[in-house]
Order: sequence, then structure tokens, then C-alpha cells
Amino acid sequence: MPHKFNADRRDKIPKQKHRVNNWTEYNEGLRRRGDLTVWISEEALALWSAPPRTTPGGQPVYSDLAIELCLTFGMVFKQPLRQTQGLMRSIAGLLGMDIAVPDFSTLSRRGNGLSLSARTASKSPKPLKLVVDSTGLKIFGEGEWLEEKHQTKRNRRSWRKLHLGLDLVSGQIVCSDLTRDDVGDPTALPGLLDQVDGPLDLFLADGAYDGERTYVVLTARFGSMIKVTIPPPKNAILSPDTARNPGIRDRHIADIRTHGRMAWQKASGYNQRSRGETLMGRWKTVIGPKLKARSFENQKTEARIGVRILNRMTELGRPNFERTA
Repeated sequence: MPHKFNADRRDKIPKQKHRVNNWTEYNEGLRRRGDLTVWISEEALALWSAPPRTTPGGQPVYSDLAIELCLTFGMVFKQPLRQTQGLMRSIAGLLGMDIAVPDFSTLSRRGNGLSLSARTASKSPKPLKLVVDSTGLKIFGEGEWLEEKHQTKRNRRSWRKLHLGLDLVSGQIVCSDLTRDDVGDPTALPGLLDQVDGPLDLFLADGAYDGERTYVVLTARFGSMIKVTIPPPKNAILSPDTARNPGIRDRHIADIRTHGRMAWQKASGYNQRSRGETLMGRWKTVIGPKLKARSFENQKTEARIGVRILNRMTELGRPNFERTA
């Protein structure tokens, strides 16, 4: 049914209007996202070569930081590995840097299980407000064209599942994971929570995370005072122990039955989950809807670097909105 089918009977709610009150700083932050000096520094150049190896085996030429920097440039400017090699070679020549640039085969080989440089953890005393969501990313392989052109069935589904956790306070991605398409959202949740460093007082997710398993994991890790907002399905039923010890899910079901789903969304703050969907759209716009790497381990490295890129762009400047109407 089109959403305007019963428009004459819908409540006429005027659309909110907002404006950015730090436009000068935010505008400069947007410019800096394309600034090469943001992505390369003297510290990175000083650590370009790999440290001497103390165990038996060949001596690597490039450090993990050098490989990470090259792959980051390739993702920011959407270049394949060969073009990334040429881009880094030209940058080194323009800046007068006497450094060796890894070739495309080295970037592919070293990207398998690459250890990323440690990032400084946020020291904010405020507890995290976590929004978790997932989306599909296409990968190289047999796709829709083969199925349509030759009327053949695809041997496998050509996509991976990206799980992201966004902190509503800082706007940073605090946890991420890339899994195969057969891994469900509740199954990937414990791995995401292992990456959360600090207290958590709010957890927002869509109905795919609904279930007793999710509530047990969250309360076991962050205590019974955590606020969990997950919409139960329309046919959800109360637990047998509701009368004596109602759980978080039971209270959600009772509120929806009493006040309606729309009122529950507004009262519980569930509408803030839209920022998780915005994050997914931002990923597919800035990073892209497709993974370039062929192997699964290289794809996981690509996803981790993509998280670093989005977080770095967020650090350069965020808009501050104020409501005007």
C-alpha cells in the first residue's frame, strides 16, 4: 500500500526544521576530509620501514603502518591496488620523500590479517549510548548479471554482512565486525560488545535483535540497570513470570499494548535508531557498497580500515543542530 493511501485520515504533523549553528567549523572540517596532510604525517614516514625481525624468517620491508596507510589512501580515493601503488608513488615524488612504495601484490598479501595501529581510546566519563545495525556489502563473484544473462543459478550469495555499533554521544563507531551472510545479528552481538570499552547505559537495535538471548547478554555484561530498546514483534507474548518479575521485554510489550507502537517509540527514544541507518547510508556513500578484496580475511581488514576512515572524518568536524520550528 502506498504510504499516502490514507493521507486524508493521517495526523498532520509539521516537519521539524533545524539549522547548523557551527557552520564555519563544520565547513572547514568537510574541506579537510580531502586534505592529504590529514592522512600522512611525519610520524607515519618515520615508521615506514618495518622494525628488525628477531625471529627466524625473512625481513619485511614495510611496516604494518605503511601498509595500512596505503590501503587507507586506496579506500578514501576509491582506487584498486595497482592504482593505489601509483598514487602513493606520485605522492612520494611530489613531496620529495625517498621511500619505497609497496607494490599491489604486497598490499594484497600483507592485508591478510593486518594488525592496525592502536587508536587512543576516548576518556569521556559519560556512559556510551550504543546503536547497533547491520547491512549487506557486495563482493566479487557471480551476481545478478550471470543469473539474468545465462539463466543460471548463482552458486553462492555474493555479499558479506557488516555490523556496526555507533555511540550517539561522540558519533564514533565503537565496534564493528564483518561476517558471512549466514551469521545472524544476535549471533554477532557478543563479538561487538567485546569491543566496547567502558560503561553502557543505552542499547538501541531493530527487531532483528529481539529475543531472550540478547537481553541476557546485555544484562550480564552491563548490569540490570541498562536501558534496552528493541521493538518486539506484533505477535509477541509475555513471559510466564511476568506477574512476579517482569523483564525489559515484558514492559515493552505491555506499553505497546496500552499506548500503541508509535507512542512507545516516542516515549522510549527508539526513534534515535535512525542514526544507525544514517550511518549505513554514510558508509555506502563514502566507502562504497562493495568490497574490493577477494579473500575473506582481506575483506575484514578492508572493513576495519573503513571504520577508521569514517571515525577520522568525524573527528575533523561534526555539525551542531538546533531546532528552529
